[in-house]
This record gives sequence, C-alpha cells and structure tokens, in this order.
Amino acid sequence: MPGSVGAVAYRRPMVRSKDTRTGYQCNECGWETAKWVGRCGECQAWGTVVEKAAPRSRVQAGPVTAPARPIGEVPIEDSHARSSGVPELDRVLGGGLVPGAAILLAGEPGVGKSTLLLEVASQTARYRHRTLYITGEESAAQVRLRADRTGAVQDELYLAAETDLGAVLGHIEAVRPRLLVIDSVQTISASDVDGVPGGVTQVKEVSAALIRTAKLRNITLVLVGHVTKDGTIAGPRVLEHLVDVVLHFEGERNSRLRMVRAVKNRFGPVDEVGCFDLSAEGIVAITDPSGLFLDSRQTDVPGTCVAVAMEGRRPLLAEVQALVTRATGDRPRRTTSGVDAARIAMVAAVLEQHARVRLGAHDVFVASVGGARLTEPSNDLAIALALVSAQRDEPLGRNVVAIGELGLSGDLRRVRDLGGRLAEASRMGFRAALVPADDPATVGQSRVLDGMRVIGVDHIGRALGLLDLVRTPDERGA
Repeated sequence: MPGSVGAVAYRRPMVRSKDTRTGYQCNECGWETAKWVGRCGECQAWGTVVEKAAPRSRVQAGPVTAPARPIGEVPIEDSHARSSGVPELDRVLGGGLVPGAAILLAGEPGVGKSTLLLEVASQTARYRHRTLYITGEESAAQVRLRADRTGAVQDELYLAAETDLGAVLGHIEAVRPRLLVIDSVQTISASDVDGVPGGVTQVKEVSAALIRTAKLRNITLVLVGHVTKDGTIAGPRVLEHLVDVVLHFEGERNSRLRMVRAVKNRFGPVDEVGCFDLSAEGIVAITDPSGLFLDSRQTDVPGTCVAVAMEGRRPLLAEVQALVTRATGDRPRRTTSGVDAARIAMVAAVLEQHARVRLGAHDVFVASVGGARLTEPSNDLAIALALVSAQRDEPLGRNVVAIGELGLSGDLRRVRDLGGRLAEASRMGFRAALVPADDPATVGQSRVLDGMRVIGVDHIGRALGLLDLVRTPDERGA
C-alpha cells in the first residue's frame, strides 16, 4: 500500500545514465563543458555555448559499400596525381592534384586565395577536365569579372554561387566535375543542421558531406578556409583531420610575393614552399625566387650582407641591410623589418661582448630586402656582419654570403643543408662564403666548393678578422 514500509522497500531509485547526459559545446571553437556557461572558456566568446545533441544508439552492422580485398589487388590507376597547371602548387602538393583528395587552403583575407584557385580551376579546365567552382562569398558576376581580368575563362569551367549544401550537391550531380572548388567552406550551410554558417556543427557536417561525395565520385576537392586573428584555421580542429592536405597561403599586404606552405600532406612532403607573384593581372608562379630578395645595385655600400635562408627545402638568398647611427635619445632604438627584433638584440649584445663592437650608444636599424622574413637562426652571421659593416662604414663586398648561427658565447654553430645553400649561392654568382667550421683544425682555411671560396670560422671575432680574405683585391683597395 502507498506509504507502507513494504512499498518503500521495493521502490527502485531513479538513476540517470551517464549516456543520456548531453553536455554543452561552443559553436565557435568546439570547447566542451558539462555545465552551461555564458562565455566560452577557450575562445572567450559570449553566447556561443549551446547544448549538444544526445548520443545516438549503438550502430548495428549493415551492408558494405565494397567488399574488402587484399591490398595488392586494390587498383591505383585512377589515383595518380595530375598537374594542376601551376608548377609551384604541384611542387608543394607533391606532384599535383590527386583524384578523391580533399585539400584545405587557408589564409588571411585579401591574400589571394580566390585568385590562386581560380587560376588552378582555369588551368585544369584548359586540359579538358571539367571543373566546378562554387562561390559563397561573391556573386557569379564578380567571379566572372576576375576571370576576364586574369584570362581564366574556359569552356570546361563551370561557376555557381550557392550557400546551401543541398544545392551544392545538386550542382555536383549535374556537372560531374573532376575538380571541385568551394570558396569558402564557412559560407556553406546545411538546412537540417543546427547552428549558424561557419559554426562548429555546420562546418563539420558540410565538410564531411563534401569529402564523402568527393571520395565516392573520385573528385579532387579544394576547400577555402578562413583564419583567425592569430593565424590559425577558423572552425573546428577536426576539419584539419578530415582533409588530406592542409595548405597555408601567406604574404605581406605591402608585397606582391605570396607563399604556399604545406602543413599536412598525405601525398608528399610537408616542408615544401611555393612562391607566387600577385598583381592586378592575376597570380604567376615564381620558379626562381632568389633574385627577389637581392638588391640590384652595382656599387658596394656599407651595412649590407647576403644570407641564405631555407624556406622548406628550398634555399633562398636574401639581403640584410643595417644602419647604425648615434642615439638621439636616452634609450637607443632597435628597429627591425622582416627580422626578429629579439634576435637582433641578442646579436648586438654578442658583438658588444665578444667582438668589441660598440653598439650600446647607437640606434640600430635592420631590415630585409623585398619583404623576406628572416627568422631562421642561420641568418645570425649575416646580420652580425651587416651591423659591423654599418658601424665601421666599410662595405663587405658584393660577392660574399654568410651562413651560421651565433651562440651567446660568440661561437658559430653549424646549420642544416649547408651544401644546398652553398650550391644556390654559387648558382646566383657569389664567389665567397663564410660558414661555421666543421673541424677546429680547419678554422681560417679556405676550400673551393662549387666554384666558391668557402672559409670556415668558429667565432664571430675571428670571422671579423677574416673579412679581408673574402674581398677581391679591388674591394680591399677601396
């Protein structure tokens, strides 16, 4: 009876299963929490934390798409990479566009992502491979105007402006392309999925549907992704795991040089970089970019030295310029452009302490030529020699390169790919190089390598004393 002792004894407590607990998730970054909060604990956005859907029941075994077979019997004829028509992009991808591959290209607004992909789509269509370009950020007429300006109009290039996933899949069914470009994935939304376009739920669902379609139809899929203010790809991190290739497109707004780097690549290396020249007429691949970062003057001036930096596996020659003037205020200035300011301060301190180069009462200005970013430690020796040349008002010579990392004790440390760097410097016409010594017994001795005089040094003080060895007689006389 209700209220009796026996009834209470047989009453089973109601325990909520952990499997039914939904939790909460941020629509912007995917951060998860057990309780609702008004502000995301990861990206600090307000009002983006919503309740997750309840987990579905366990999936039962069902029919398979294709029977499993021994790996040696899986055909690979239709999975060979084909050229995109843009050599520098093929270099980064590891050979070209692979059918069925999903590629994510991310970059800052205005860097030229749409221009590059429109050129890739045009080159693919030129070789009679049907291409579908879906734009969600611009109208079809705007893309057509850009195509007219850059000469990208082709008969096999199809264009559509859509923001609905169902409509995009309908275009794929009607056109049956070999290459599909989505510009951009954050603008496409699925009507049956909760969340705003660009949110975590929408991006995951849209990306998964497009990648699934590309795999089933053997279509090369290229997705354009936005980046956040700190340079990371916007949206859920799972997007980078879903795709096969992640490319970063970067460049300075005040420079025409653009670079594509592979961050993830299942079909090739991840340490390659492609160089492009972006202008009003379109984008052009630069197969030999070393000359972009060298000054073309014919006379020697103080305060300059040439470094050999590595961009991925590609050596690039870049000129460092320095200016040293007496400080006008109480605190000397350290101004940089294209180089790391903390690295410049360290190099100046090492020169002051171990080479007796007095820079403490001087303003120091250091810049790279052509918008090159010299962040590699192997550029330390070139920066140090440029500072010494500027402080002494003595030119180093036009045919000298300097390679080496500078330690806090003034010692020079070896760097990677020294042979490739020297070969590139020799190809560009340089005839002398200062590099870290391989053996203490060879310090100060020169050897000929690829037509260059290579002098090994072990300390910044000794490097300054060997400068006369790398100058030509005319330069020493001057």
